[in-house]
Amino acid sequence: MALFRKFSLAAFFACVLSSGAVAGSGADGIWMLESGKVTVRIAPCGPNLCGAIVALAKPLNKAGKPKLDKDNPDKALRSRPLIGLTILSNMKPSGENKWQGKIYNADDGRTYSSYMKLSGDNMKVKGCVGPFCKTMLFKRVSQLSLE
Repeated sequence: MALFRKFSLAAFFACVLSSGAVAGSGADGIWMLESGKVTVRIAPCGPNLCGAIVALAKPLNKAGKPKLDKDNPDKALRSRPLIGLTILSNMKPSGENKWQGKIYNADDGRTYSSYMKLSGDNMKVKGCVGPFCKTMLFKRVSQLSLE
């Protein structure tokens, strides 16, 4: 009976992982933009992935205060700090080591279509408006544990 329970539990987790319900797989972790300006934590949020800013190379504005989401079109959101801000949202699996969803650009306060592609410890993230895309390269800083 214990063997059957172990097999059932293993089969359940295999189904969950293969269904994509645990969206994180290899993309979970801390990622730094190649320039070093932004560091993002990518982790599961529901069945998809999200990414939030965890560090900035220059976290303070000219007045010495934490940088805020000052260009957000919603005036009520302009006072929220950039550190902790979710910028990648609803990133759904779209192939092996690929996801697509939305990316928020705090520099202009706009949200764009986004595509992520994982290749080892490198992640290409594209933000697109129609056929025009900007690609950013992130390097893995550390991997998150799902414990």
